[in-house]
Amino acid sequence: MYVAVKGGERAIDNAHAFLAEERRGDTSVAELSVAQIREQLRLAVNRVMAEGSLYDPDLAALAIKQARGDLIEAIFLIRAYRTTLPRFGASRPLDTAAMAVTRRVSATFKDAPGGQILGPTFDYTHRLLEFRLAADGVVPPAPTALATGDAVPHITGFLNRDGLIETDTPSDDIPPDLTREPMELPASRPLRLQALARGDEGFILSMAYSTQRGYGRTHAFVGELRIGTVEVEMDIPELGFAVCIGEVEVTECETVNQFKGSKTEPPQFTRGYGLTFGQTERKAIAMSLVDRALRWKELGEDNTGAPAQDEEFVLMHADNVQATGFLEHIKLPHYVDFQSELELIRKLRAEAMSALQKEAAE
Repeated sequence: MYVAVKGGERAIDNAHAFLAEERRGDTSVAELSVAQIREQLRLAVNRVMAEGSLYDPDLAALAIKQARGDLIEAIFLIRAYRTTLPRFGASRPLDTAAMAVTRRVSATFKDAPGGQILGPTFDYTHRLLEFRLAADGVVPPAPTALATGDAVPHITGFLNRDGLIETDTPSDDIPPDLTREPMELPASRPLRLQALARGDEGFILSMAYSTQRGYGRTHAFVGELRIGTVEVEMDIPELGFAVCIGEVEVTECETVNQFKGSKTEPPQFTRGYGLTFGQTERKAIAMSLVDRALRWKELGEDNTGAPAQDEEFVLMHADNVQATGFLEHIKLPHYVDFQSELELIRKLRAEAMSALQKEAAE
């Protein structure tokens, strides 16, 4: 047993060394720095921060480098590191209405108050490879300032003036913290939103796409999609007031959805909501669609049996770290389990062969 353990340790050490060599790649090529990943692979960094539940671009970039570009592995690293950090307190809710906007578009109003701000987006680019990037071409600077420091009102606020959309009443209840408490079903909307924000972008996208194809369709419009920086404020007991401790970049999406009304509510528009770290607009839009699909019960709608309406299915399968852990554990040694299965199959085969021989003899 001792020899087997030592042999296993030696093999694992060699695997670690091989991994480090593969991570580095061809040593004649300059090594990729954490700063380069942070600045030039920013969308990947944003996803790792969003699904890792930790806003730190440097650590996210380091995790991506360590994981050789495997974003789910990087998310796993960030979550593991997050558990080691002390918690000093809780910040106030973000005031996204005071966001310094770099991108803000609405699909519901052409002349939106505050204007449409296209910002940095792939929406209007040709999907053609830009070979100048391979030649290390210099990118021309943007001709105008990318951000506005003025507060930009939310589009849904203008619908609210006429009572055309449900009122979103803030709650004083402290929402549960999914990073510190296990998931409990049925889940409150704040808990669902946390799970969706941490959920795998691909899974959330698939669920959102299914609603657009008719599986629990809610016929959503993007009321507003905005990206920018917001201040993080924290109450300091010794001071008796809140102070700004920093800024974070976030993506916020509010969808406007048809609602035919119920016994207690008149026909009006309803909301879907998504908020994530960084510029992660695909995730925020998908999150808002799934959020709206999961609200069918509280709005008195029928459950059509769509996957996106099934709270247990969506929330228990959205987390890529949990899914990866359960999926990849089956490649680890299961010798004893397999031997029992092997013995069972052999026994069943022997019984079947014996029965066939007996039948043939008769």
